[in-house]
Amino acid sequence: MSRSKVDAIVIGGGHNGLIAAGYLAKAGLKVTVLEKRSIVGGACVTEEIAPGFRVSRTSYVSSLMLPEVIRDFRMVERGYEVMIPDPSSFWVYPDGRYFLTHRADPVKQREEISKFSTKDVGAFERFDQDLMRLRPLLDDIMRTTPPKFPPVGIKDYWSYLRLGRKVQALGKKDMRHFMELMMASSAEYLDKRFESTEMKATIATSGTVGTGVGVMTPGSAYVILHHVMGGVNGIPGAWGYVRGGMGSITKVLAEACKEWGVEIHTDSQVEKVLVRNGRASGVVLKNGDELPSRMVVSNADPKRTYLGFVDSEHLDPEFLEDIRKFKIQGTSIKVNCALSELPDWKCLPGKDPAAPHHQAMFAIAPSMDYLEEAFDDMKYGRPSRRPIIDGNIASVMDDSLAPKGKHVMSLFVQYAPYHLKEGTWPEIREKVADVIIDTIAEYAPNIKSAIIARDVLSPWDLEQQYGLTEGNIFHGEITPDQIFFMRPAPGWAHYRCPLRGLYLCGSGAHPGGGVMGGPGMNASREILRDLREL
Repeated sequence: MSRSKVDAIVIGGGHNGLIAAGYLAKAGLKVTVLEKRSIVGGACVTEEIAPGFRVSRTSYVSSLMLPEVIRDFRMVERGYEVMIPDPSSFWVYPDGRYFLTHRADPVKQREEISKFSTKDVGAFERFDQDLMRLRPLLDDIMRTTPPKFPPVGIKDYWSYLRLGRKVQALGKKDMRHFMELMMASSAEYLDKRFESTEMKATIATSGTVGTGVGVMTPGSAYVILHHVMGGVNGIPGAWGYVRGGMGSITKVLAEACKEWGVEIHTDSQVEKVLVRNGRASGVVLKNGDELPSRMVVSNADPKRTYLGFVDSEHLDPEFLEDIRKFKIQGTSIKVNCALSELPDWKCLPGKDPAAPHHQAMFAIAPSMDYLEEAFDDMKYGRPSRRPIIDGNIASVMDDSLAPKGKHVMSLFVQYAPYHLKEGTWPEIREKVADVIIDTIAEYAPNIKSAIIARDVLSPWDLEQQYGLTEGNIFHGEITPDQIFFMRPAPGWAHYRCPLRGLYLCGSGAHPGGGVMGGPGMNASREILRDLREL
């Protein structure tokens, strides 16, 4: 590895780090990316868990990736492809009923919803339309650098004025809806709109993903909004499987970066940010190597960046206190399985991979009470005894992931608190995975015998292997008190920090978590703006 001075060192080769590096390199900067693991991609990777069985090991479906990133990195030309299942989701219930969502077929969608409530057929269509009217504002906010809070100059006041005008332009009805999503709990929000607990739970489940809140927690409605901001292939709100797994995203991003001159080094763990003359001036690796640079851009989370990489003497005490208070406890567990056969669901028997429900993303979250009870366990430091399971079998649509006739299953599960009341994650990890598989077996009895191998990632494992502090997949809660101008700290949501030359480009910065690329794209814009003003 060259020790000559570069313009920017990017810590972490996840999608946001690669996106920031790519945009900086396209602008003519000499950029180096340092990734601690032996493969590039951070938590957006495809890995083998058994011979021939490849899984999206951490992040697992795609929707939020910004269209301009796809365009600017020529991702489609490089092989990026997202496959949208139809039906898109498959919800199973203890009484033998099921619900298939058909976003592309309104007639089938109405038929499915009417199984639970005829009233909710119209309610769901109005709900969808109401959210879609908010999309232009959300799209704008995602691409906006948040102003300082509280404002400190004319520029900040002007930014708030522009934002206020955009919110006001929504009109009274949509403005009230937007504010309700910011403040209400999922339960309060959905109780006003839907009749059946099943329909409420299908929507509320997205408000639990990766967060330490329950459906009755004020502010949890925003998390629902966060997960409907995306889309695939021009279809708003759609989710899909990336051909070759999620690692294909970071593979094509890395290819683009290398084409533009970025040096990418794996097995290069950063230990410390170098500071000279009050400015970030490079990094020190775990092996002791010192690498100089004009600036450092961190794709790590805020706590790891500011409390781990930087000596406290170089940062403002008030800023450090805000970072210490930044909520980051991970609450998710990921279980990946190699399967000899598909699950044989009681409600829809059969193991034919051509059956539409097998390609859909399946979920076990039958009611609002079920969701809140799962959260109750987490509140007291216990993994959920009746877990919320969001699963998929992408190999039904992508035969590159498993040997012929075999499959891979991805399970994203809530809740699994990083901080346990009793025991440690290495002690209980497999027992918790047994509970998850037992839960699926209640609906698909053959699942236990179908598992050839499994891979279990608790919050502790996500921290140890992927460098996610406390295993938080979003680099910090995305609740209303930690978004926009509050992320990661009041006054420092513009990708900068009190140490000059150090920038944050990961999910701990605005607009938050998910494989979208917003933080990386926005951060690179601010870095280039600073360079022009020097």
